[in-house]
Amino acid sequence: MAAYHPAREQLLLEDVLAALGNPVRLGILRELAASPGERTCGSLPLDVTKSTATHHWRVLRESGITREHRDGRYKAVTLRRDDLDNRFPGLLDAILNTPTAGDTR
Repeated sequence: MAAYHPAREQLLLEDVLAALGNPVRLGILRELAASPGERTCGSLPLDVTKSTATHHWRVLRESGITREHRDGRYKAVTLRRDDLDNRFPGLLDAILNTPTAGDTR
């Protein structure tokens, strides 16, 4: 069964903001934004159980922040920057440039 990915026009601001209201998911967003390309789910350092990580990946995908596809036995993930920038201009940059707890920027 294919994973659900909302179309660009289906992305809702409240879903994106709710997804990024969690520090783990915000950290994933920052890691993906800093990556030159796609990443595998296991390549990001998450300090949570596998089932909790799966939940976070699903929330990011279903809110439209990420896109996933299978690459052999791995799940590759990309940030949907073009879709998010088109639908909500400036939102990602504002989020990524805002310090969070623990930042020394």
